[in-house]
This record gives sequence, C-alpha cells and structure tokens, in this order.
Amino acid sequence: MLKSVKMGALKFGFRVLVFCALLVVVAEAEIYIVTLEGEPIISYKGGVDGFEATAVESDEKIDTTSDLVTSYARHLELKHDMLLGLLFERGTYQKLYSYRHLINGFSVHVSPEQAETLRRAPGVKSVERDWKVRRLTTHTPQFLGLPTGVWPTGGGFDRAGENIVIGFVDSGIYPHHPSFATQHTDPYGPVPKYRGKCEIDPDTKKNFCNGKIIGAQHFAKAAKAAGAFNPSIDFESPLDGDGHGSHTAAIAAGNNGIPVRMHGHEFGKASGMAPRARIAVYKALYRLFGGFVADVVAAIDQAVYDGVDILSLSVGPNSPPATTKTTYLNPFDATLLAAVKAGVFVAQAAGNGGPFPKTLVSYSPWIASVAAAVDDRRYKNHLTLGNGKILAGIGLSPSTYLNQTYTLVAANDVLLDSSVQRYSPSDCQKPELLNKNLIEGNILLCGYSFNFVVGTASIKKVSETAKTLGAAGFVLAVENVSPGMKFDPVPVGVPGILIVDVSKSMDLIDYYNISTSRDWTGRVKSFKAKGSIGDGLMPILHKSAPQVALFSARGPNIKDFSFQDADLLKPDILAPGSLIWAAWSPNGTDEPNYVGEGFAMISGTSMAAPHIAGIAALVKQKHPTWSPAAIKSALMTTSTTMDRGGRPIQAQQYSETEALKLVTATPFDYGSGHVNPRAALDPGLIFDAGYEDYLGFLCTTPGIDVHEIRNYTNTPCNSSIGQPSNLNSPSITISHLVGTKTVTRTVTNVAEEETYVIKTRMAPAIAIEANPPAMTLRPGASRKFSVTLTARSLTGTYSFGEVLMKGNRGHQVRIPVVAMGYQR
Repeated sequence: MLKSVKMGALKFGFRVLVFCALLVVVAEAEIYIVTLEGEPIISYKGGVDGFEATAVESDEKIDTTSDLVTSYARHLELKHDMLLGLLFERGTYQKLYSYRHLINGFSVHVSPEQAETLRRAPGVKSVERDWKVRRLTTHTPQFLGLPTGVWPTGGGFDRAGENIVIGFVDSGIYPHHPSFATQHTDPYGPVPKYRGKCEIDPDTKKNFCNGKIIGAQHFAKAAKAAGAFNPSIDFESPLDGDGHGSHTAAIAAGNNGIPVRMHGHEFGKASGMAPRARIAVYKALYRLFGGFVADVVAAIDQAVYDGVDILSLSVGPNSPPATTKTTYLNPFDATLLAAVKAGVFVAQAAGNGGPFPKTLVSYSPWIASVAAAVDDRRYKNHLTLGNGKILAGIGLSPSTYLNQTYTLVAANDVLLDSSVQRYSPSDCQKPELLNKNLIEGNILLCGYSFNFVVGTASIKKVSETAKTLGAAGFVLAVENVSPGMKFDPVPVGVPGILIVDVSKSMDLIDYYNISTSRDWTGRVKSFKAKGSIGDGLMPILHKSAPQVALFSARGPNIKDFSFQDADLLKPDILAPGSLIWAAWSPNGTDEPNYVGEGFAMISGTSMAAPHIAGIAALVKQKHPTWSPAAIKSALMTTSTTMDRGGRPIQAQQYSETEALKLVTATPFDYGSGHVNPRAALDPGLIFDAGYEDYLGFLCTTPGIDVHEIRNYTNTPCNSSIGQPSNLNSPSITISHLVGTKTVTRTVTNVAEEETYVIKTRMAPAIAIEANPPAMTLRPGASRKFSVTLTARSLTGTYSFGEVLMKGNRGHQVRIPVVAMGYQR
C-alpha cells in the first residue's frame, strides 16, 4: 500500500535532530578533513627526490600496483603521520584516513584548538570540519527500451555491461539476494584492471564477493569517532543494514529476469540497466545517521584507486559545508573532480528537496546530476460503499471476494478497553488493543495519523493487524493532509486501501456514522455500513509519462552558499526514480513497510542516479575509450523533452491549495531531458571536456578565490576559456545576460562523415543566433560553433530555448539554452 514522506525528507530531518541531541554530550573533539601541499598520486609530475612522476594524462587509468605509485603513496602517508606526530602528543588525536590518490591529505579526530594548530602549520592548505551526508532515497528496463533497443547491440542481456565495474558508495549490499547471484549465469572471469579487495563477513566468515560482486569494503572510522556507529545494527562489514545500497546496486547492475514476489503475488521481473556489469561495494552510509564526508571521501578515493569505471552516488550533503563559500570547491566535489580526471564517470542524485527552486545538492560540471521521473506505471484501487459510492484510493493489494460486501468496523469502536486510547488505537498498529470477535470477517477502518509520516506507524503493520484479527481487509482514511505529504503504494497480503483524498475520507466517515446506530453513551449497538475493496495489484500504464516527480530537486544551480545563480545548468538529466522495484535487504529498516522483505518499491533521486550509472556502463562498454564528459554528453544530447503521448514533459508541482498539479517542465526540472539509452549509444556528435576545461570553468567563475582553487586542485589558474559559460558542456546557461553575449562550443564527430544544419529556438525575451548555420564533419573531426544571445526585454525570469543540430544521416543533437536578461 503506501508510504508517506514529507517533501524535503522530513524523516531524515527527524533522525538528524534526534541524533544531534545525542551529540551534545559527546566530547568536544570533532572530525576534520585536512589537505596538504604536495601533489596526490593522480597529479604528481615529479620533483620530490627519489620519487618519479605518477600522473597520467586526463581520463587515463593509473596503474596503482606499480612500484612508483605504491612508494609515492607510502611517502605521502609518512608525511601525514610525521606532521601529526610533530604537532601533537601521541594519544591526543586519532588519524582516521590518509587520502593519497585523488587529494593529498587526511581526516583526523581532534579538538577545535588542535584544528586551529593544524590550520597554522606550514604545508597545510585547508582544514575543514566534517559534515554529514544522507541517502537521497522492475519495470524501468522496458520503459527505457533496453531489452529491444540497447541490450541486443551489446550481445544481449547476458552480455550487457560485460567487464564494466560500477562502484556504489552507499549502505552496503545483501550479497545473498538473487539479483546478485551467479548460479544461473555464465561464469564471471577475472577483471584484471580492478584490484579492490573483498572483506570477510565477521559472523559467517564468508567472502562478500562472488564474481558478480567483485569488491566489498566498508568505511566507518569517522562514524565511530563521532560516536554514531552501532555495530549491532550498522554491521562492521559491507553487509547492508538499511536496504538502500542493495536497491541502488540492483537498479544499475542487478541480474536480468528476477521475479519480484511478495505476499504470494508476482509484480513482474526485475533487472538492472546493465545486468552483466560488476558491482564494487564501498559502504559509507548507515541506517540511522546517514554518513560522514570523511568516510565517503575515503570510499571514493579507494574506489578510484581500485579501478572502477563508473561511480553511483545516491548521497548528498545534509547542509552546506561550514567553511567553503563555493559549491564546487570542498573535499567531496574536489575528490570527484580527481575521479573524473582518472577517467571515472560519476552519477549523483540531484536531491529530494523539490518542487522548490534551488534545492539541488549536486552542483559541479564534472558530475552527472540526475533528477527523478515518474514512469508510466500507476497503481490505483477503489472502495465501493453500500450506498453505491465508489471512493478512489491506493492499495497494492488483492480484492475482497467478488460480488460480496463486508461490514465496516472502525478501530475506535472495537477497543477491548477504553483506557487504551493513549496508544493511538485508530492507527491499527497493535492488534492486542482491538476486539477480534467484532473484527473477524469484517473490514477494519483505521486512521492515517502523523505516526505514519514519521515512520513510527506503517501500512505493513496495519495489514498484519488485520490479518491477525481475521479481518476481511482494511481501510486507512486520511483525514487531514500536511503540505508536502506524499503517498506511495505499498504491497500488502490482505485486501487493503488507503483513501488519500480528504473529501473522499469524509464521504466514508459520513456514510459510516449514518449507518452505525449507537446508544446514549456512544457505544455501537449495530454495525450496518458495508463495503468491498477492489483489486489494486495490476498497474495502469499512462501515456503522460515520464513526468518530473514532485520531490525531485530543482534548479537553478547555485555557485555559492549565498545562493548566487551559476552559469551552469543543473540537473543534467532525468531518469526513472518514482516507485522503483528492486532488491532489498531483509534486515533493512530504512523503510518500515518493507522490513523483512526481499524487494521494495521506493522513490527518490537515489533511485534515478543508478539508472544513469547502469546506462553509462552500457555506453562505456560500446565506447571503451570515451571520457566521462563524452559519456555524459551522449546521454544528454540524445535525451527527450517529450512524453510518450508526444506532448512536452510535465512536472509535478504544488497548486495554490497545495494539491498536486502538472505544469510544463523546464530545464531546471529535467536538465537536457529524459534519458534515451538507445540513442545515447550512437549520439553522432559529442561535447568533450577534460580536467583542464573544468579548471578553466573554476578559474573564470566570478567570486571564487584562486588560492582556494589551487588548494583543491594543486594547479594555478591560467585559463583561456574566458568565461564559465564557455565550458564545453552540452548545455548553455547565462544567469546574468547584459546586452549581447557570445559563447563557443566544440563538437567532435563520433560517427561517419555527416553534415549538420544548426537551428535555434528561444523564448521571445532573448534573441538567439548560431554560427555557422551548417557544418560538415569527417569521422573524428572537431569543429567550433558559436551561439550569440541578446537580451531583448527584461522579464525578471529565465527564458528557455535550445540549439538543435540535425545531421543528414539521421543524428539529432540537442542542447538546452537558459538565460536571464538584465539592464546594462
């Protein structure tokens, strides 16, 4: 049946508040991430006596097993230890991690006074207090056209993603799930480029890996130092104690054709986007508190060092880092920039703060920031009352017996004892409070209270109560709705429905009260209300898909934590993220409705990001030499802005009455559009970019301190791109257009020789022109073109448009254009 969440993740906020209250009593030592002078492995070009260069060209993989790399890594760690040993007495600090591959630094548990000493020490570039991150919480392969359009090109589903390694920085994995099993697949051979290790389960003494799962490690030193880690529920191993990590791994790379069975019903077959890809697990998130950046950075650093091809990050900050002004420059984003430099494609969830503007938690141009779409499945059900009224609702449940009606009994009218009122009996969470004799064979009416919103009550428990008491089914009535409440269907084994429309709930309550006779004390003399519950197990397929999900974070992107608009479009792309069926960990408690289950159907940009990670694996398999920017370009320029019915994609939004309404979506909702995997394999042209281009973007962004850029990238600013909007990205954003501005882009032909005609379209407030109007490119050739924008009228709002490049061989390349005009 359903889960209700406050938009903006009330549940997470609730947990964090509880957790913060506990932290007050902990010692004053805190975790800090420290970066030092001296190059990390990925960018060290020599210069230290006795150590040869370890840097490689942008987008190339480093041989981490070479003597050069291991000796320089030892040298860096020794310097970290020496600095701490010189500054502090042994026992007064705890070093958690040495970061050597992507950034040069370490994380350490020290007092604020010691952190100040570190800040002043020679050779120290930055000292940042750690901040927390949170999870940004199967039909989609068919919806995306993978079985017929994409998998055959790679040799069928049993070869889709072969030898591509996807790293998951998440809550771990449940390795025994059929989505990750190897008994019914061709044997998995070794992948020489990957050198990650597999931890042993401390309880079962079994290896976490099986060929499909190729690496499994956990990172919890910061969580332990902060006093947040509880080994009995968080597990000191890669085991998923939450469910989220297993779910995201299965979306991207789970086995094909796994039956999704719950409560005796099969809801279809689940499959990952790249069913043959390998899974590398880097557990750094935990069920109650999320995670700490120090652990997450260590996990990313290790994943890239181990040789993953793709990183899937369904994680984002709880709040902005305390000490950096710029969204792109902090240990987390700087580590991801180095990962991209190493040739790793990064997909990150855009955030769940929608539908409000500037709610993104993924900001940087080197990351693919993924928004969440509602796909074409809708689950609906209905309750038929004895007076002939039919009330719509949601309930992923079987129906009551056909052609039969049942007596309706309200939980508050069948209490064993009036003294139990203090236990919220109308929630139907405790069967021992209710009179079985009055409920057996009838439909139990329950009330949907705030307890369901915060997770202390669940639909699963209502269904268990109904089953225990022998009820024919249950109805949950929502009597008042807080702004932002969202109801998701949850599968249950007994007939059940949730009436989410308050006016329909009132119809039900009025009918029940009129039909139920009571004595002078209010006690029921006879229950005469009747009803029956429909079948909610079959989805209804809608043509108005995809839509941008209500919770999906929206742009515009921001360049600093004063919320100044950036000259960079985010999110980048839209992918399915609402009501996604995938594997679950039976000991996972993140979703009370799925405790103990093997599958869960949940929503979030957390679910959208692994869709893109898996599809990126398919692109990487077909084009192994492509850079992360080339893969991102292929996904973006081939995406669609039209829904299945041929109309512009709609976005879910609040109306003035806070009811759900649909509005025409813009690039701030979906970036370039909804992913189209088949077209992404053959994009025609790509907009490529590398490390130097991203440095140019940083160096030309107004307000960024060049010393801060050098601190995080070890590189001075000497950029030639002129302005941030000249970054060679497959989108154009000018947040402050005064008069006329011209931006340039370079495209590279990755197909046969083709002639492209360039057309432009823009809202009337901005004039747009592209030059040249056409160009012919040979295979592998690159050509520049320019786009000139002129502010015609000042509307005080953004204008949207596009550049469309149509090739004579059938390729079509589209990039979104976003600008706001200002007076000179």
